Amino acid sequence: MRKLSFVALAAAAAITLAGCAGGGTKTPAADDGPADIRVWLVGTDTPQDARDYLKTTFEKENPGSTLTIEEQSWTGLVDKLTTSLSGSDSPDVVEVGNTQAAAFTSSGAFLDLTDQYKALGGDDLLPGFVEAGSYDGKFYAAPLYSGSRLVFYKKDALAASGLTVPTTLAQYISNAEKLAADNPGKSGLWWPGQDWYNALPFIWENGGEIATFKDGTWASQFSSAGSIKGLEQVQELMTKASTAPKDGNETNPQVGFCEGTTLQLSAPSWVKWSILAAADAETPGCPDQESNLGVYALPGADGGAGQVFAGGSNIAVSAKSAHPGLAVKALKIILSDGFQTIYGKNGLVPAKVSLASTLGTDEVAKAISSAAGNARLTPASPKWADVEASGALTDFFVQIAQGGDIPSLAKALDAKIDGILNG
Repeated sequence: MRKLSFVALAAAAAITLAGCAGGGTKTPAADDGPADIRVWLVGTDTPQDARDYLKTTFEKENPGSTLTIEEQSWTGLVDKLTTSLSGSDSPDVVEVGNTQAAAFTSSGAFLDLTDQYKALGGDDLLPGFVEAGSYDGKFYAAPLYSGSRLVFYKKDALAASGLTVPTTLAQYISNAEKLAADNPGKSGLWWPGQDWYNALPFIWENGGEIATFKDGTWASQFSSAGSIKGLEQVQELMTKASTAPKDGNETNPQVGFCEGTTLQLSAPSWVKWSILAAADAETPGCPDQESNLGVYALPGADGGAGQVFAGGSNIAVSAKSAHPGLAVKALKIILSDGFQTIYGKNGLVPAKVSLASTLGTDEVAKAISSAAGNARLTPASPKWADVEASGALTDFFVQIAQGGDIPSLAKALDAKIDGILNG
């Protein structure tokens, strides 16, 4: 099984970036006078404290200029970025999912930041995300934050069923099914049909892959023997352990947990703070459940931490920013210790390796550390974002959740993905 080696990626990134030293664009010239810098952040993952820090610090350091944060939705983001970044009214700084970054680094949509690499954090930046934000030996998109998926559970429910935290993937599956059987109408593991991110570990742990690249050609691998075995486990959980909508998405997973209808859920590490949000928040949490909230890293097929998807985002400056100098200044604040520490204190893995301690020492921090060692990324193709945007993956897993025939569905999916990646 392939592991994501941060040490190896760091070395690779250093070699790649060293090879183009002096070849990147020079630091943008000073902008003409004050301006309003538009920053696109996606979803609600970036805490309000971090947003306030960015705006206040930028406007203090750049008198006369302002900074406006415009929150975007993950749904339809690739299409919206494609249109906006190529237009005359482009935002200045944009967040993009780490699996989507290659689509924009390879197309010239982002400003070349190679000569800013050291100033933005250099080799202290998360190496896997540096790799995701680099293309053809140049650095375009810096890490913003990371967060491996963890399993959150209700301690009282696990105890009532006579269960313990699982140590293997098989035990994880049997635990979820027993919780569902012991609690009719509730999810032993909440898993809506569109959620493909949580399926990837089952594929990887059974020896499968998403796609492989050989002799200049991509080959989707969902119909391989290992992938099929993992997908059968996914279908078993979706149909026997989950009451989530078979065509639903993974938005607001904390709702069922707080209502008591979800006994376990697998989600990014920062979902802890959604669960513990104030009861009167815009999206209410259940802080009264803090003592009943347990968390662990998904176990692997043979024990230890399983291979999970390394979620998170990159952050870049639009190549069409009218104020690239000011935009880079905003980016430096985003990568500063002050801003990134706020991420760490809110359960998101900071963009800098040196700030790992800001995650603390609680159960979530320990689980994050365990999961990070085996975290993996989606295929490093510039067209992978097109695969996601096509809806092929969400449609496929909805059909699996609805009890569809896995081998035939997998073959059809492979054909669709091959057509996109090699198109």
